[in-house]
Amino acid sequence: MLDIGEYSKVIDQYQDDGDGYHNGYDQLEGDWLQYYKIARYFVHKVKREDREDFLHDLMLEMAKVKAKYDAKGKPLTEAGLMKVASYELTEYWHTLMRHRPTMLSLNTKADGDGDIEASDIIDFLADDKAVDLDLRLDARRCLQGMPRRLVQIGYKRYSGIPLTDKEWSYLKRFRRNGYKNSQKSLF
Repeated sequence: MLDIGEYSKVIDQYQDDGDGYHNGYDQLEGDWLQYYKIARYFVHKVKREDREDFLHDLMLEMAKVKAKYDAKGKPLTEAGLMKVASYELTEYWHTLMRHRPTMLSLNTKADGDGDIEASDIIDFLADDKAVDLDLRLDARRCLQGMPRRLVQIGYKRYSGIPLTDKEWSYLKRFRRNGYKNSQKSLF
């Protein structure tokens, strides 16, 4: 029968590292174990296909920095190692963004997700004949902010219905005041 100490070692041996498999790094000793324990917190922040390489590079960079500190006779704390990991993570993303392709063909296939099949990027471009919903919503919001009488006058003009003298006078007054207010807002 296993005692609690042996049982926990057996359980730790078969726990995964978050990627679904046991990688054996928790068997490391000394500084390398410390590097691994700190690097684990940063590895999930990179692309899945780059995680193993990033882990190795990060641990090597931590070892290099530790060697530099040892040569100077200074101790390197966990906070210092976390700073190294943070710099490496930043450098990873900067490098990835620098090497991104800048040109993209409209005939490139966009990957499908789940039930959606892959299709050309050109199929996702907006149609010139489509209704511009943003513009329509802005016009509706603008009309809701105007006096009701002015909207009714605008509808009559749009429909071709002649305006009465009172409506013409109201429209002229609104235009004159609106022009003055717009001029004031410019200065």
